[in-house]
Formats: sequence, structure tokens, C-alpha cells
Amino acid sequence: MKYLLPLLLLLPLGARAQGPVNRIDDFNRIGWYVYEGDHRLGPRLTIHTEYQARRTGFITGWQQQLLRAGVGYQLLPRLKLGGGYTFLKTHPYGAHPTADAGAFPEQRFYEDVTVTDSLGRVGLAHRLRLEQRFIGVPGASGPLGDDAVWQRQNRIRYQLASEIPLQGPTLDDKEWYFTAFDEVFLNFGREITTNVFNQNRVAAGLGYRFSEDFRLELQFLNQITQHYDPDPATKFPVFEFNNGFRLGVTYNLTLLD
Repeated sequence: MKYLLPLLLLLPLGARAQGPVNRIDDFNRIGWYVYEGDHRLGPRLTIHTEYQARRTGFITGWQQQLLRAGVGYQLLPRLKLGGGYTFLKTHPYGAHPTADAGAFPEQRFYEDVTVTDSLGRVGLAHRLRLEQRFIGVPGASGPLGDDAVWQRQNRIRYQLASEIPLQGPTLDDKEWYFTAFDEVFLNFGREITTNVFNQNRVAAGLGYRFSEDFRLELQFLNQITQHYDPDPATKFPVFEFNNGFRLGVTYNLTLLD
């Protein structure tokens, strides 16, 4: 287990070096600005809220906007179940944009399970998430069952996250810590043929814990994404190699004791 995280961090490098010759690589600079909060409704139940402003050129243009809301239930001390809804809007960006006909929406329903663990001072969190995705044409506003407007896809995601206290054996208030995660995304279902791999994200950096419910993190972020559709002119698969940073704020509230 102690060698798993370093190996996962090398996955994007291997994917880039061993990629096929007949493909198109699109390189972009990105900056993701993230707010997350798990708001307590008692000892076990939480409401999750999240907003992400994903920018290109680090901040100059839009990549995506994301809104997420859900619920979580602490089934066991180290086992949490969750689920909810996500709205995503993708804008045209890069040399080979997926949104070349204009910005398009995506609606998702998700279910996940998170298991926490530790190796000495290292805190670990394993999250497995299933997503039912409805990807719309530009300006989509019809019902989700309308096949002419929404394309249905399924995806599974696995994330391994870690944090290491930097000022003592445990992480306490007003202390710095190292934080990192790797998350792989795989498509599945009848409509998926050659593009099972969807994307991989690796991030690592520093965090500061103001209190148990308030944190700030700044991480280097690497994102590799394979487009669902090939390049229209060459029919080659298109891969994005996006590098930049992720600035995240976590702020939790206690709504009910």
C-alpha cells in the first residue's frame, strides 16, 4: 500500500510517453477555483455543496463551471456513503474544443462510497463513484429522456487521496499539511467502444487547516482527458494534457447537532 500512491502519480507520465502515434495532443494551462462544504445534520448525516470555476490560461478564459449538491451518511467510523446531482457547463477552449459548436450542459446523478485509512502519519481516503451522465447539445433544455437532446453515458471513478501533517504527528488547527490525490475515470456501457479511458487527474501541494471545518489548499494539477469523439478531419483520437493549479477552500457548517 505504501508504494501505491507514488505509482499512481506516475500514471499520467506513462500515458503520455506511451501514447499512440496517430493521435492529436492538445496542451492547455488551467486554473481551478473550488469551494466545498459538508454541512452536518446530526452525527451521521451531511449535506454536500460544491462549486468549481475551471479556467483556461490559468484565469483568462472559461473551461467549465460545475455545481454539485448531495447527501452523505457516515455508516461506520471509516465508511461513508453519498449521492447527489451535478450540473456542468463546458465552454469552447483549446485547439480542438469539444464544445466547438458552443457551450453545452451536462447533468449527472452520482453515488459513491468513501473509505478512510491511515499508514502511520499518512491519512488516506479511497473513493469509488458511479455517475449517470446526460450530455446535452448546445442550448439543451428538453427532458433528460429526449435522445435527440441528451446523450446518455456511464462512468466510474476511483480516487486515492492522502494528507501528511508537516508540523507534528497529527494535523491540528493552524498547521500546514501536504495533500495529494490521483483519480482515474473510466467510461462503460453499450455505447462505449474504443474510448473506455476518459481521464486522469493528479494533484499535489500544500494545505493549511484554520480549524476542523475550514481549510485552504493550493495544488499543482495535471489532467489528461480523452475526447469522446475523434477529430472530425483526421478521425484520430484527441487527448488533452492540461497543467496548472487547483485552489480549494473547504468550509463546513453545523446545521443541526
